Amino acid sequence: MSTRPIGIFDSGVGGTSILKEIHALLPNENCIYLADSKNAPYGNKSKNEIIDLSIKNTELLLSRGCKIIVVACNTATTNAIAHLRATYKVSFIGIEPAIKPAALNTQTKTVGILATKGTLSSELFHETSDLYAHNINVIEQDGDGIVPLIESGKLDTSEMKTLLESYINPMIERNIDHLVLGCTHYPYLIPILREILPENVNIIDSGLAVARQTKAVLAKENSLNSSDEEGTVDLFTNGNIAILNSLLDPKFGTSSLEF
Repeated sequence: MSTRPIGIFDSGVGGTSILKEIHALLPNENCIYLADSKNAPYGNKSKNEIIDLSIKNTELLLSRGCKIIVVACNTATTNAIAHLRATYKVSFIGIEPAIKPAALNTQTKTVGILATKGTLSSELFHETSDLYAHNINVIEQDGDGIVPLIESGKLDTSEMKTLLESYINPMIERNIDHLVLGCTHYPYLIPILREILPENVNIIDSGLAVARQTKAVLAKENSLNSSDEEGTVDLFTNGNIAILNSLLDPKFGTSSLEF
């Protein structure tokens, strides 16, 4: 059981930000990453579409023997993880915007959330926001257009910076002191965001927390890999392999896969 891989899926290349955290924390674990770039972004799809895509991804990972599945996509977590947990026996690790630490630590009582439409409109997001952020001002911003730019290899471009400025500058004007990244694609924007944001604004993403939760669940299930050797990382994409490779260490093996 312990040598079986950790399965990770996302609506494209963004979830590699989670993969990196998991591999850093659990270097002996074998991992399989699934980039469903053909169907990116998930954020503008209906809940039923997101559930159907999540089922497809889950069954592909299970067919490859995965012992746990990380839903490395905020939109898929907030819209589909309840269905997945009710349908399959394997444990699922989800990801959602880290509103709690932002709400607990804000000094200006104003925080920004940059996320997809699918995440911001989900019941799970509103439940979490109501629980932890009911007494602060939360500025929600749909990051429309960001994921397609990243998926097409236009991360470090003037087009991206201009788009981000249009989303972030109104938040700065309203005195945010925390910016929560509510999409696993968005950590790749941090260098650009640092150019736009004042120094006092903290950027929060959920990558390390997800890795720690994955480790905790595997330990509870006695499923940690006890091998002393570094684990393998296999990457599968139905999109552009070059863009996926550009975000990761060359030692990771990448394959094109129709799904």
